[in-house]
Amino acid sequence: MIRESINKKGLIRIIIIIMTIMFIHSVSYAETSIAIPRIGLNIDKASNPSEVAESINILFLFTILAIAPSILMMMTSFTRIIIVLSFIRKAISTQSTPPNQVLVGLALFLTVFIMAPVGTEINEKAIQPYLKEEISQEVALENAMKPISNFMLKQTREKDIALFIDISDSKKPENIEEIPLKALIPAFIISELKTGFQIGFILFIPFVVIDMVVASTLMSMGMMMLPPVMISMPFKILLFILVDGWNIIIKSLVMGFK
Repeated sequence: MIRESINKKGLIRIIIIIMTIMFIHSVSYAETSIAIPRIGLNIDKASNPSEVAESINILFLFTILAIAPSILMMMTSFTRIIIVLSFIRKAISTQSTPPNQVLVGLALFLTVFIMAPVGTEINEKAIQPYLKEEISQEVALENAMKPISNFMLKQTREKDIALFIDISDSKKPENIEEIPLKALIPAFIISELKTGFQIGFILFIPFVVIDMVVASTLMSMGMMMLPPVMISMPFKILLFILVDGWNIIIKSLVMGFK
């Protein structure tokens, strides 16, 4: 018995040694066959000022890309559109239909459609002259902000602009061009929120009427245990389809920015 146990221990040791040799060999082979790249960030001396300018431009581009979602949501028509689309889904009582991805995608494409003239003006007056080195970076930024500011001014209420100018203790502007962006942007956002909620209230009225009619009918029939939403939802969808609701809503949203 002792001799058998010794033989088993010796066999196990031999197997372990063989597996270790094979593993070391495979690792060394992998190290020689696969080249692992070395990644690092180096700050070297520039040979000319143009290299520094290119690095600054790249950094500026990444900064713009980082804040691009905020610019898209808060300085364009996206806020009003997504609010109205969310309200119409709630009014029909379809819960998650259309899903959030569809509503956001539709809002993004409508935003691109509405903001296309503004983007064209920015490209012609700011981006292309800057790429051709006809204007400086400061002038390009100023030219790019003018179309966006004009768009926001058309959709912003004077009361909201006056509110943020008073809160910031800024000098009262004598004309539209002197309105600071720090007051214009938040004023535009709350104006869009108010407009979106107003449109949502109007959209809710016909569907609330359907809910009231269905609820009163069920109560008169003594069917109080049956949820009125379950009965009214098909009638809401039918009404929305008969009046071509999506066409009317999208047309109203787009024309509201003209």
